[in-house]
Amino acid sequence: MNNTQATKYILYARKSSEAEDRQAASIDAQKDELLKIAKDQGLKVVDILEESQSAKKPGRKVFNSMLERIYKGEANGILCWKLDRLARNPVDGGQISWMLQQSAISQIVTFGRTYYPTDNVLMMQVELGMANQFIRDLSVNVKRGLQKKVRDGWMPSGAPIGYLNTPNKEKGYKTLETDPERFPLVRRLFDLILTGNYSIVQIWNISRKELNLKTVPRRAIGGHHLSRSGVYALLSNPFYYGWFEFPLHSGNWHKGAHEPMITKDEFDKVQKIMGRTSQPRPHKLSQERLFAFTGLMRCGTCGCRITAQAKEKHCKNGNVHHYIYYNCTKKKYDTPCTERHLEVKNLHLQIKGILKDIKISEEYRDWAVKHIHEIRKNEAESDSIALKTKHKECEEVTQQLQSLTLNFTAPGNKDRSLISDQEYQTLKSDLLKRKGILEDELKVKNKAVEQWAELSEATFDFACYAHIWFENGDENIKRAILACLGSNLIISGKKLTITYSSFFLSLIKARDAIEREIERARTSEKPMLTKQNRLSVPVSSLGLRRLDSNQRPIA
Repeated sequence: MNNTQATKYILYARKSSEAEDRQAASIDAQKDELLKIAKDQGLKVVDILEESQSAKKPGRKVFNSMLERIYKGEANGILCWKLDRLARNPVDGGQISWMLQQSAISQIVTFGRTYYPTDNVLMMQVELGMANQFIRDLSVNVKRGLQKKVRDGWMPSGAPIGYLNTPNKEKGYKTLETDPERFPLVRRLFDLILTGNYSIVQIWNISRKELNLKTVPRRAIGGHHLSRSGVYALLSNPFYYGWFEFPLHSGNWHKGAHEPMITKDEFDKVQKIMGRTSQPRPHKLSQERLFAFTGLMRCGTCGCRITAQAKEKHCKNGNVHHYIYYNCTKKKYDTPCTERHLEVKNLHLQIKGILKDIKISEEYRDWAVKHIHEIRKNEAESDSIALKTKHKECEEVTQQLQSLTLNFTAPGNKDRSLISDQEYQTLKSDLLKRKGILEDELKVKNKAVEQWAELSEATFDFACYAHIWFENGDENIKRAILACLGSNLIISGKKLTITYSSFFLSLIKARDAIEREIERARTSEKPMLTKQNRLSVPVSSLGLRRLDSNQRPIA
């Protein structure tokens, strides 16, 4: 109890959707229940953090900020609804697990359970693994469901104006149907453009002032009139003559099962009147116009995206010089932006400087990789007996399940009178659950160490050789390298700043000390890495995703 009272908690509540109108009550419900738990147990909550972002991949701003505050000592406990609110990916899950084992986090309190540094970490890893697997399975299942819907001829997205989705129908049977209120109004717009007597602006005005055509209200948000570009997009949408593209911009077109509003000939005529063809023209960029870093960076002044443009300078002597500049899109008209453009060669120099900050020597890289291989070898040896035991237990459960099914379902079997149908179903369900848990544990034990070792080795390779790859790589490689360094890439005052990933932060902090130790070991008379000549720097300073005390990989 004394330890609980001394712990300072950060209450963390998260919902997956970033949209304001989706899962609106989720965070409030979490906070209400968690505050009640805090009051009942006498927990000291120093701050309440909210986040509306999926946890399927690393990079959540609020979550990372919470961990930084815990490292600084502002808090040493976390209060959350369940572990899956904290992490659904192995990187964030590994970070939480490692901080708990090192007592940087004293407690993680959830609804129904509290996690301590002294706990067996296997159960925590299973829960985090299940949260990660849920996201992966969900992605596969959703894609499979969408493909099935497309094969049946139904566009798997929101219905265009003039049509309605059918959320009231059972899952797997949702379709698109005509909107009795808006279908004739949209058809009226096509009829007007087909006469050839109306411009887009005139049709736009008619849709607002005469027809009062509005979109379907969404939840608490009312319908609104179409914009001028919205009318243009409507009249250019092949969906209205019975075809749709999925995935969007993929070039894969499918015949819809919905009721067409116009014919193909009518659609083609409308496109000619508007100066377009019915077939979308592919848009290809030449090699010299490919910009490596667009979409990755934001403006530090107004927060808009950073875009790029190519310029040419024609000299009097006939020479032509090509330049690429990165600049703010300045799309927030209510926020004045004075950020100036940045030439790509200067941006390259800054990225090279960042890569120099994380650079490690080949000796450091070789030492770390050798350590990784030692861990992988020791883990494989120590797990061999455990794996055999798990395999045997899984086989026994499978045999029990088969025996139960055969004995109960065999015709004329006297055992049927010993248990009821409900008891049989309960026994069968328990055995199936146990079999599933054992199979999941076997998968984790077989794959986790290998994945951890491969990821760790690749990360040290990156720190050692990324500056060479960047110097000699094409635009795609340069883009991938910058994206791997971290998040929150900001251009301000012609300077690039970046929030390093947790691995690189650890590496930068410990690198100089480790490099000195490696040099000392290298020049020592005794061979490196013997028991008499180990590095005095703690292994945790390597920045490795460590194994826990039971030799279970965190990441």
